[in-house]
Formats: sequence, C-alpha cells, structure tokens
Amino acid sequence: MNEQPSVPADIPLGQKTQYVSEYDSSLLFPISREQSRAGLSIVAGDLPFTGVDIWTGYELSWLDQSGKPQVAVAEFTVPCDSPHIVESKSFKLYLNSFNQTRFDSWSAVVSTLEKDLGAAVGATVGVKVMPLAGVKDSAEMLSCEFIGQLAADSIDDLAVEIVDYHPNPALLQCNSGQSVVTEAFCSDLLKTNCPVTGQPDWASVYIRYRGAPIQRESLLKYIVSFREHQDFHEHCVERMFTDILARCQPEALTVYARYTRRGGLDINPFRTNCGDVPPAIRLIRQ
Repeated sequence: MNEQPSVPADIPLGQKTQYVSEYDSSLLFPISREQSRAGLSIVAGDLPFTGVDIWTGYELSWLDQSGKPQVAVAEFTVPCDSPHIVESKSFKLYLNSFNQTRFDSWSAVVSTLEKDLGAAVGATVGVKVMPLAGVKDSAEMLSCEFIGQLAADSIDDLAVEIVDYHPNPALLQCNSGQSVVTEAFCSDLLKTNCPVTGQPDWASVYIRYRGAPIQRESLLKYIVSFREHQDFHEHCVERMFTDILARCQPEALTVYARYTRRGGLDINPFRTNCGDVPPAIRLIRQ
C-alpha cells in the first residue's frame, strides 16, 4: 500500500507563489519529522541511527554594500535529530529573498543563514558558502568537492523481474546461515515522488552493511519498489534504513541517497548506526 504522508494545507509546494527578492526569513516552512517517523515506529529521543541531511544550494546570490551581485554555492548540513525539516520550495523562496538584499560581508550571509535555518529546524545547522572562482584555493571547501562515483558495487545490471512499485520490505532477502560479510552496494535506479505535486524525484542510493549477506537481486527489487512512492527525501531514506535493519538485521548499516537538484537545490539524506560519514562526492547527475 502506498502510504502518502499527511502534509500541511498551507505548504508552499504546489501553490502559485510570488517570488520575493528582499530578505524574508518567514518564508521558511518547517515540517515535523515526527509523523513520518511514528509510521516507522521511530520514537523521538531514541533514533536507531545518526546522520545528517546535506543540502547543496547552487543558486545563492546577494548584493554587497556597493550593490554589486555576489554569487556562491552553499552547503547546509541539518542533523537528523532536529525536530523539523524545511520544505524545499520554501527553502528556495527564502534563498531567492537574498537576491536584492545588501550584506556587509560573506560572513554576514553565513551568520544569517545559520540563524534562520537553525530556528526553522530547531537545531544547529552547518553552513558553508563557497565562491565559484578559486575553488581549489578556498579554505572552506564543501563536503562534496568533486564529481565522481560512489565507491560500491552497482547492482543495476542484475537480471530481475519487477512487479511491485510501492515500498515492500518483504522483497528483502538475506542468507542468514552464511558468514558475516561487509559489503557496499549502490544503485542509480531510485525514484520517488513528491508527496504534494507527485513530480518524480531521481536519486542514487548507497547502502553499506555488515551482517549476513543480503541477496543483491532482492535489494534491487526493494530499491525499485519506491518508484511510485510519495514522500519527502529524508523520510524515504529513513524508511529504507528501518526496513533493511528490521528485515536483514545487519550489525552495522548505512544508507545514503543523493538526489538530483530541483529549483537549484539538492537534498542528500545520510543515516548510519556505525559511525560512518558521508562520502565526499558529488555525482554526475548533480
């Protein structure tokens, strides 16, 4: 069954919107993580994972005090234990509100972003703002410094027959009688859909685990089963994590999805229970 999450009626996504080019922090629209996690039996304060949501903003611009435009790429790191996420269209509208606003310095922009985003999600948000020129000489490199590939075995060429396009953990199979292995798999075939507009969201997903071997064909079928699922990126990754953890019971697990950008923003949720850190990479579709 495709369980579409309940979303607030006044959410900006899917609504006709007037774009504002003067700074306005009220444009940010927080969404609670609680409801989605309740459906996965995740209790606040007792998360089965740690991790972050890494957002990359490719269209950040503002004016300096002489009125000259400044342009940058920004990275925002939201801890997964924050009580809220930010709805993506509201994030875009908020960043656009910087376009005709004058700031004293780049550090003033960073401070403003940290303050507003932290207030919206209810936690400290990491912010890096990087000039487009002189990337290699920049002291504040983004976490994803180059375009490459995930260091994992792709399972996309496996011959499988797929008939289920809604998340189905029963598809996952593991060889519980075999020796413990440590493996990392990746797939470029993840597609989910916006819970409000139904628009497709494309992603590559990285799964690393230690435990009884997971049958690769079953994992590919499970990943593809999200194809008609409607939910936010962060919630989809948490569903994957909890399904694999419950069904295959690995000793250690990491799930990381890198979604393609929309409206100048990409969202890359990372969840782990073994202290892994997100690979410092940006993929070809990003």
